[in-house]
Amino acid sequence: MTEGTTSAAAEGADTLTRLEQEGEIAADYLEGLLDIADLDGDIDMDVEADRASVSIISDTGSRDLQKLVGRDGEVLEALQELTRLAVHRETGDRSRLMLDIAGYRALKRAELSELGAKAAAEVKNTGEAVRMKPMTPFERKVVHDAVKAAGLRSESEGEEPQRFVVVLPA
Repeated sequence: MTEGTTSAAAEGADTLTRLEQEGEIAADYLEGLLDIADLDGDIDMDVEADRASVSIISDTGSRDLQKLVGRDGEVLEALQELTRLAVHRETGDRSRLMLDIAGYRALKRAELSELGAKAAAEVKNTGEAVRMKPMTPFERKVVHDAVKAAGLRSESEGEEPQRFVVVLPA
């Protein structure tokens, strides 16, 4: 092995270790939150696409956990930000951690991928750009990925919280 290969492998392992540490810190923080709120839930940790991913799931159904999702995922977004801050406080590094509760984000990702694919199909058929409704950064990212997979390009326009995706012809 060359020195460069060893160094790259070590860097990859360091990144994985750092992301696993973020997941552990986030899990501890969220376990405390669940205890305070007297809610049942299991914590699942993973590393996906160069970011720590933490999910709260429940065997007893997700009705109680829906309180932590809120309307249109608003509470989930706030909890994700608080969890990222808790990780930052412990590590000193900014976290890109992704939080899912009761499968909300996974379901939303599937819906948004379909929405992005439909917009791309419309652009292919008409040759005209399609402007979508305002979305959160997470939602825009999923739509951008779906449009790219369909072979087209897209851009985000506008200012938060009214930022939206525009799907462009090839």
